[in-house]
Amino acid sequence: MTTTSLGTPTPVRRPSRWRMFVWQLLGLGLLLALWWLVTDVLRLYPPYVFPSPRAVWTEISYGLWGTGPQDGKLLAGIGNSLRRVLVGYVSAVLLGGVVGLLMGAWRPLRDTLGAYLTGIQSVPSIAFVPFAILFFGLNERAVLFVVILEGFIPVALAVSGALMNVPPALRVAGRTLGARGLDLTTGVLLPSAVPSILTGLRTAWSFAWRALVGAELLVSASASLGSQLEIGRNTANMALVIATILTIGVIGGIFDAVLRALETRVRRDYGLEVQQ
Repeated sequence: MTTTSLGTPTPVRRPSRWRMFVWQLLGLGLLLALWWLVTDVLRLYPPYVFPSPRAVWTEISYGLWGTGPQDGKLLAGIGNSLRRVLVGYVSAVLLGGVVGLLMGAWRPLRDTLGAYLTGIQSVPSIAFVPFAILFFGLNERAVLFVVILEGFIPVALAVSGALMNVPPALRVAGRTLGARGLDLTTGVLLPSAVPSILTGLRTAWSFAWRALVGAELLVSASASLGSQLEIGRNTANMALVIATILTIGVIGGIFDAVLRALETRVRRDYGLEVQQ
């Protein structure tokens, strides 16, 4: 924040989106150049250990639209993985939202279940895969269980925490107007907590997406991104492994960017951010 000669504060201008995009492209170009230098020019590693960008792009093109050993398998894996994660994520948001509302409205539940969920959240998602396999078997239900569990906990804790962080003045105003119990929670507290809840939804997405890939890697389900990683490992195809990792990162980044844009828009509508 700067001040003019009259003492009026003026907002500091942030870099434009286009300028940030240009810098991101330049950074990506630099990484690709270093990758090409290490693999194709200096040849510091054998191709089967660290493949070149061209080899990785070949696997991506084969997997998406080309003709080759993995023709169409990467595209099919993307479709199946997205279907699973969306089903699991929506289920986790609905379940976590209900549990979070209950914890926010009832302190004994918040003090008990909230503490348990916080402890469970510290357990890596991969640790739940053996339990899911033994309980559900080697099938899609085991994968969905892990995804829902990993997405449900951040949503429940975010909703509960957001409700508790609502300014006390709003609570007093709601009670003054006659709101009590569930009416106070859904009519006053919940709308005020939406920006913080959206942050929890972004966190839940990243947890669910990582849990999905880890579960697919160990559960022999139909075509998926996790199975593509396993195929690359079994065939010593490092190019396929890197291609799949890049695909996972791009998809995760796209969905996170969408949720980030939604969060920014809501925060701006709530007056929590100033549009430059």
